[in-house]
This record gives sequence, C-alpha cells and structure tokens, in this order.
Amino acid sequence: MSTTRKKYRVGELRPSQILFTYGVGAIVDLPYISTMVMGLDDWENPYPIMIGEERLLQAVRAMLGPQVARLLAPPEAPETTGSLSSPFDENATIGVPVAAFPRWMLCPRCRTLASLDSSLFQLKTDMYRSDKARYVHVNCPSAGHPPPVVPARFLVACKHGHLDDFPWLYFLHGDVPCQARLKLRELGVTGEAADIQVFCETCHRQKRMSDAFGSEGAKNLPACNGRHPHLRLYETESCQEQSRTILLGSSNSWFPLVLATLSVPNAVDTLGQLVEEHWHLLGKASSIQNIELLRQIGQLERFIGYSDETIWSKVEEKKHALQDATDAQPQYLKAPEWRVLSHPTLAPVAHDFKVKAVEPPAKYRHALKQVVLVERLREVRALVGFTRIESPGDFEDAVELPLERRVPLARKRPIWVPAAEVRGEGIFLEFREEVIADWLEHKTRQQHSRTFHEAHTQWRKVRHIAEPALGYPGLRYVLLHSFAHALIRQLTLECGYTAASIRERIYALPPEHEHGPMAGFLLYTAAPDSEGTLGGLVGLGVPDQLGRHLDNALERMLYCTSDPLCAEHSSLHDQSLHEAACHACLFLPETACERGNKYLDRSVLVPTVERTHLAFFAQ
Repeated sequence: MSTTRKKYRVGELRPSQILFTYGVGAIVDLPYISTMVMGLDDWENPYPIMIGEERLLQAVRAMLGPQVARLLAPPEAPETTGSLSSPFDENATIGVPVAAFPRWMLCPRCRTLASLDSSLFQLKTDMYRSDKARYVHVNCPSAGHPPPVVPARFLVACKHGHLDDFPWLYFLHGDVPCQARLKLRELGVTGEAADIQVFCETCHRQKRMSDAFGSEGAKNLPACNGRHPHLRLYETESCQEQSRTILLGSSNSWFPLVLATLSVPNAVDTLGQLVEEHWHLLGKASSIQNIELLRQIGQLERFIGYSDETIWSKVEEKKHALQDATDAQPQYLKAPEWRVLSHPTLAPVAHDFKVKAVEPPAKYRHALKQVVLVERLREVRALVGFTRIESPGDFEDAVELPLERRVPLARKRPIWVPAAEVRGEGIFLEFREEVIADWLEHKTRQQHSRTFHEAHTQWRKVRHIAEPALGYPGLRYVLLHSFAHALIRQLTLECGYTAASIRERIYALPPEHEHGPMAGFLLYTAAPDSEGTLGGLVGLGVPDQLGRHLDNALERMLYCTSDPLCAEHSSLHDQSLHEAACHACLFLPETACERGNKYLDRSVLVPTVERTHLAFFAQ
C-alpha cells in the first residue's frame, strides 16, 4: 500500500505543473509539510500574463459561463541570481497559495496521531528559508527535542470530488464519545494497511487499517460530508456518494479537466493575423485612442508599418465577427484545426504557425492522402476544473462529464481561469476517406466494431455513466488511434524526444457528423522551453524517412512479447476498452494519449497471431 511521493522545494514547481499536475485542489509535498493548492478566490496575481486564444476562451465560457473574461498564466516570480532573496522583497510574495493538508499528523518518534487543531503540534518557520517550515511535536515523550511530524497518509474521497481527512475517531469509536489519545502502530515492515493499527490509549480500542478499504471497509466510514478543502467549504446539500479510503499521494486523488486547442490562424492577411495574436489586448480597445495608448506603452511593436486607423478598422471588423459567433453554438475545437491542416497550401504563415505539405511515402500513397510538416505550432491549454476517483478521460468529451463530478475552481463563478501556452512542431497524416470507408464496410470489421461498442457500453454501465451506449468513437477512431500509437513508439527511437514528450491529436469523424468526415492525426511535441522546437520530429516526416518508420512501426505490431495473451485479449472478458494492445506493444504514457490508452487494437493495423481478417495494412 506504500506509494512513492516526490517532495518539492518551495518555489520549485513550473507554471505548467501548477496547472496540470499540481493544480487547484491537488496535494503537493513540500519537504516537511503536505499542502493543498487553494481555489482561485485565494490567488493573487500582481503581474498577470494574459494568454490570447479566442476559440479556447469561447469553449471555456461554454462550460463555466459567459462571465469568464480572461485566460491567465500562473503567477511567476522573476528569476534570481542564486543569492537568498529578502523575505521583505515584493517578489517573495508572488506565488500560488497553499494550505496544510491533511490536517492530521503523525509523530514518527512516539507514533502519536492527532490533528493540527490540537495543542500537540507547533509550526516552526524560518523567515529566510521557507523550505524549512515544519510542524513539530512539542513535549514528545520519546525525543529530547521536538521532532518534525509527518502527515497521516490516509484520506477519504468520493466520486463527486469531495476530500477530507480520514475520520480516525469515527473509524475507531463510531458514535461512542471518547477523549481519545490515538497512536498509529506499524506491526510489520511492509507498510501494508493490514500491518498498520490505530490504537486508543484512553479506551484501548484498536483496529487494523485494512478494515477501511473495500466494500466492507465502507461500512466503517461515515457518510461523505461534502468537504472541498481547497475552497474552505462544505456543500450544504448532503452528498449521496459513499466515501472511500485513499492514500495520500495516490494518482486518483486529482485529475485535471483541461481544454486544449492549437492556435491556427483564421485571417489570411498579415494584419489580421497580428490582430488575432494580440486580441487579448486589442479586444478591450473601445476607440482609436486606446490603440494610440497601447502603441505608446510599447504593446504594439509588431504593428510597425500600420497606422492606428488601419488597426482600429481591423479590430472593429473582428469584433463584429465575434459577436455573430457568440450567437451561434460553441464550435467544435478540432474543426478549424482540421480545415487548416487538411488544406496546407491555403494555410497562412503566422508567427506561431507554419506548415508545409510533402508527398506521402510511395508505398503508402494508396492509404495516405497527404503528409503535412508542421514546422511551428502553438498549443494553449486551460484548466476548467478537476475530478477525483474517476478520470475525465473516462468520457468522450469534457462537456459530457456530469456536472456533479466536476469540482469547481472557485467558490463563485470564476471570471478567469489558469492557462498555459506551449510551442512545438509536429507531423500531420491525412488518410484517404474512400479507403477508410471501403475498409469499414466489410462485414468482419462491422462485427468487430459492434464488439467494441458492446464493450464500451458495459464499461460505462459499470461506472454508472448516463446513457452508456453514447460516446462510442467508432472503429475509424480505433484504427487511427492505434496507428498513431504505433508511429509514436517508432519515432521516439530516432527523433530525440521521449514518448512522454510527444502528444497525439486524433481527427476521426464519420461523414454523417456535422464537421465530418475527418480521418487523420497530428503527432506533435510542445513544451514551454526550446525542447518543443528542436526540429527532430519534423525531420522524420520527409517521404524517405517517414516510409522507413512506417514500415518499422507496422512490423513491430505483428508480434508482441506478450503474445499470444495480448493478441487473444478481448475487451468483453475483463471490461476493458482495448483489444490486442498492452504496455509491451501499444500503450503510451498518460501525457501522450488523449484517451488514456483506450480504444486500441493492433489487429486492425496488421494481422496478428489471433486475428488476420481485420488488418487495414493487410500486407
């Protein structure tokens, strides 16, 4: 039951980590204290960096409400030269607010278990060394000086996103009152819950922590109290979900709910592209005088050569276009990306977007319509909430996630959300629609698609997802998704990036869809530093290089080191959402896959030792 937890120094987390690994509501381990990142109500942003991406902002508004006005980068203090800064410096107060959580602590010397609200533990701080802040056990009977205490590693959570300290008193005593003095004993060396015992020195009750886990353990826990510690509140309406015991640092304690889009230019003229890139500033201009002011303070350096009147005219034109778009339904985020990537010769060149079409490898021209090298791209991501226990990847789209399971970022409706922008490069492959359609029409593939759909329905029923038959992406998606994974695993051998650094963006919609048909995928790398733009990925997209990698990727899919178990796997037998796929052949790190390694099957790519009649690349 033990978990490995990395401890961070104060100020060590990068802005992207603050959003997507340790965001609002997540628990961060500092050297001596376990802390929780607080809600947006507690954030102070003296130096806000606005991130402009109008399409993403509209998508955020569709989820959180029209009051959301801005996408802001997390506060980041200026880099220091290495010397200790003064605690009275203004930069020393820049950061993200946190609070100690969990509140129950354990003394490693005497094994005393108590809350921070008791008088047993005292906070010790160092004005010049914030990383030394810790709680100590005063008057510890087993130590000559107050020893640092550690957080108790058991918590309770529910599917509605509530989180609280483990109910130690109720777990041991139930509703029986007791002036409890608790000890947490380890009876073995494994650290398993069965070897950990909570003991009351007052009434001598004792119980193993293994009694807190599983369906039987739920009977020993109280009803969920609806606590959101990051918001400092308890929901007034009683929660109907059953609390369950989780470990401090467990991966299911926090899942970010992120919306992401690629910044693709809509304007074909240079001035229009510049206005789009600076819309987070120009969108607030109400007259030509505002344009003059922005130029005077140095915000329009890239507009040299354009008069204020010309800029204002273009701003008014875009405002009218956005007003018309506001009255319509929120746009499918991938639709503009597909239009630009599938027509690279018409795509304008922008500061953060540059594409070049190349011929597909000769051996694959029957299946691939075109290959596009994306030499420059920009991705913007926004945090709109989070979940606990169940990942948002269990749903087809973030909008499909039930509202009661989406934990809010603030007590009130937020007027801004945290966001981050990254830049990188990529390769886009577009398949021939007629070839995909012919492959899907075969009777055996239709039967395989029905099998996948049945597994999809069963999987959602087990998780009590409303309308379980909906949200199935189709065998088209399974094919493109599996091929993208196979190619990523091959490209990492030569491109210089790790598998965790390459992301996928699948475009798979049938002809009957409003924005269909789509059949292609983008493999790209994006990072806040220069790692995302090394050129190693684009260099492998030229025909001779890409052809060799496609050959090797498909050849590696013929056999798996886990065969025949991998090839014989059926999603209906174990209620999974993959067929012939495993960690040895197709699975990727969570950061690379947009669907959490679901909807994968290498038998739709090439013949396997179990299935030979499904392969898209039969030879």
